[in-house]
Amino acid sequence: MDERKRDSIVAYLRRRMAEFGIRPEDIATSLAADQARLRAVRFRDASGNTWDGNGAAPQWVVQAISAGQTLEHFAIDGAPNRHADKRTGADWHNDPFAGTRLATIRTEGIPAA
Repeated sequence: MDERKRDSIVAYLRRRMAEFGIRPEDIATSLAADQARLRAVRFRDASGNTWDGNGAAPQWVVQAISAGQTLEHFAIDGAPNRHADKRTGADWHNDPFAGTRLATIRTEGIPAA
């Protein structure tokens, strides 16, 4: 961004802030509160819903757990792919669909890669 465009945007923002009575301290306080809230978040889903783990679980957590998902799946630990290098094997001995039509893989009609 060139300096002239930047100065124009800054002037516009200052004018709008004065129009609504917003002080730079108000923005700094709001940003600090948002950052503190985000640091407190312990669980997040793909839709962006969050939960700090305190109090009653929100509806999205209850639905996910009742659908068979684990709470650890939604845990935020600072690493986006915390299990990327760890491969876990599937236990097919307890597969509820083993031996049914749902377990059958059909390859006809599927183009080769």
